[in-house]
Amino acid sequence: GVAISTYAKYCYNKLQKAALTGAKKGLKKPNIEEIRHAKNAVFNPSMFGSSLQDIITMQKERYPDRQLPWVQTRLSEEVLALNGDQTEGIFRVPGDIDEVNALKLQVDQWKIPTGLEDPHVPASLLKLWYRELEEPLIPHEFYEQCITHYENPEAAIAVVHSLPRINKMVLCYLIRFLQVFVQPANVAVTKMDVNNLAMVMAPNCLRCQSDDPRIIFENTRKEMSFIRVLIQHLDTSFMEGIL
Repeated sequence: GVAISTYAKYCYNKLQKAALTGAKKGLKKPNIEEIRHAKNAVFNPSMFGSSLQDIITMQKERYPDRQLPWVQTRLSEEVLALNGDQTEGIFRVPGDIDEVNALKLQVDQWKIPTGLEDPHVPASLLKLWYRELEEPLIPHEFYEQCITHYENPEAAIAVVHSLPRINKMVLCYLIRFLQVFVQPANVAVTKMDVNNLAMVMAPNCLRCQSDDPRIIFENTRKEMSFIRVLIQHLDTSFMEGIL
């Protein structure tokens, strides 16, 4: 009883994304559960590749009081629970891709992850979630302001506070999370100082729309600097206790 156009639109969107990102990564073929999940995805949208607003709408039934995406907070908590802040190369070293795919399936079915041992797995999936957002965490219309004010803490913070509320909340949660990792005692073990964290996280927050390699190269440096400034200077204390 579902219109063919509903399936057609969904498949068209999936093909567009596949053309940009390539096929599913990993050694294993899709298992039965993954295939079943993919077949139902047209009726139960994924938390990966959706917009922030759609994700909040999706979770209203399960978590009506949550202000932040469950997937974001759940994976962040999992990284810390597995001592990710005491793990060398966290966010730089990729998790086993098949384990990441398995965790993605679990999380997309609103299941609390079980049996995880390697913090690189939830860390990799968390980065993927940010990267695959339908619109970048910092929307396109704010991009020029970000790369203009990449060295000015006051102006950079002003950009954050001018974002739509859900984008601001999600970004501030991420920055507060990263501020845990830049504590000197943690950096001594992880070898991931503020520069390294900014380098691996900036592409998940900002997307340059230019096709010019020179502009992309130049802006990459500014994107990293913008995120570094936020980690160093953004007061995220107001996010304490917010989920």
